[in-house]
Amino acid sequence: MKEDRLFDRKALKLESLSQRKSDLNVSIIAPLDFNLNFKSNGDLKEISKRIIRAKKKKASVIWMIGGHVIRSGVQRYIIDLMERGYISCLAMNGAGIIHDYELSLIGATTESVAQYIKEGQFGLWKETGEINNIINRSYKQGLGLGEGVGKAIYEGDFPYKEFSLLAAGYRLKIPVTVHVGIGYDIIHEHPNCDGAATGATSYRDFLIFTKLVSNLERGVIMNFGSAVMAPEVFLKALSMARNALRRKKKQIRHFTSVVCDLYNLPAKFNKEPDKRNPGYYFRPWKTMLVRTVADGGSSFYVKGCHADILPALWKEINENS
Repeated sequence: MKEDRLFDRKALKLESLSQRKSDLNVSIIAPLDFNLNFKSNGDLKEISKRIIRAKKKKASVIWMIGGHVIRSGVQRYIIDLMERGYISCLAMNGAGIIHDYELSLIGATTESVAQYIKEGQFGLWKETGEINNIINRSYKQGLGLGEGVGKAIYEGDFPYKEFSLLAAGYRLKIPVTVHVGIGYDIIHEHPNCDGAATGATSYRDFLIFTKLVSNLERGVIMNFGSAVMAPEVFLKALSMARNALRRKKKQIRHFTSVVCDLYNLPAKFNKEPDKRNPGYYFRPWKTMLVRTVADGGSSFYVKGCHADILPALWKEINENS
């Protein structure tokens, strides 16, 4: 392909994060609260019991999250569960590492898309682009994307690293896998973005994730607010794991899937919706709640905000363990 057909990234002007107005800061991060007012429902109690049983059986307990989970301020709850062995793997999309990195570095994250897209400045912040340099180094070192960024935060000068899920994963040796789509994330705008390095490190994470899915029999997989990444990545990983285990006369059938979101699902969601139903195109429903558990598994749907649901689940695990 002729180079003149490509956008010239040298023409871009990057600004410092000090010039950006961030919509969120570390004040959103809630302290651990044993006296939560949020009334938990029966499903969360049962889910907590299954997570506890999975831990005892040494089966995988996989949490998949969208970027909004990090923006909801529940970091302390997730890190506490990681430290106590209730999370085997934390999987996130590319937005997750950006929010985690910015919060760790400057104690703030999230820009006004409406404002900065008008100026052509959306996403073009110098310090955030440093993530690309970390990814490029991680590629040369043979690290996964999540491990590389977690290592950089944990070992680097990040004033708010105590709130970093990536740093916690690196410290605790719990995989934090990052599943990116090229062009999805603001760091892909930057001149130092290397698509090969990004793809290779994220694919390494996918293989790490798939290995953990191979241990999902009697385990639990949860999806907090990821409408596309989580169900699609899980679907492919489960197929690979089942294919390889079949040759060993083993199986992944008896596991629990959980989806936590704001979508309105019917009370009986265990049947795949008709294609004429808009809900058919809500992938977590048909993929995680129906298709992948159809051969012996079970599923739960919990509607609510992450800021309420995750602390409530944390409380249930504490009370039932």
